[in-house]
Amino acid sequence: MLKVWGRRSSFNVQKVMWLIGELGLDHQHIPAGGSFGGLDTPEFQAMNPHGWVPVIDDDHTIVWESHTILRYLAARFGAGRFWSGDAAERSRYERWMDWSQVELQPAFLGDIFWGFYRTPEAQRDWPRIRRGIERCNAYFGLLERWLDGRRHMLGDELTLADIPIGATLYRYFNLEIERPALPHVEAWYVRLQERTAYREHVMIPFDDLYGRLAY
Repeated sequence: MLKVWGRRSSFNVQKVMWLIGELGLDHQHIPAGGSFGGLDTPEFQAMNPHGWVPVIDDDHTIVWESHTILRYLAARFGAGRFWSGDAAERSRYERWMDWSQVELQPAFLGDIFWGFYRTPEAQRDWPRIRRGIERCNAYFGLLERWLDGRRHMLGDELTLADIPIGATLYRYFNLEIERPALPHVEAWYVRLQERTAYREHVMIPFDDLYGRLAY
């Protein structure tokens, strides 16, 4: 059985669990990281020398790094739905996955979620937070234009392009921050909430993380 290590409140774990839910894969979830600990043990670091989650074990194939795990699971279990054998077709969703990881995620999760929500009020770096909000406004404005006329990132069906970006929306729309008008992004978010796997694995309350720099 597929094994998954991580804590349910981890954004990177949520991306992986969402895809597992969409694929309907039998799996064993092993709580790890944060209050669960276990990341500094020799056994865990033999799987991932960096000592972070998520990590999966698929019949003795160990994979770490969330986007690599997404690609692995899609190729292994989602061919024809989440994975294509055509390099040009794969590039359509992989470019959005990479953009999310190197642009959107650092601005939102780094500067806003960590800088604003998880940092105690007295320690907040407001210039950094405001820069993050400006960057996110620009990124979500780009997504607003892109989603005009599309139900999901690449058209009518959910693809890997949706998962890393869509996983940010629950937190983005539930923080007390200034947001531009985003009717197309909000409509996409509503559609994602209709998916059982999204509700189960992404829409997880995060109140316990408020003002906590440590897990």
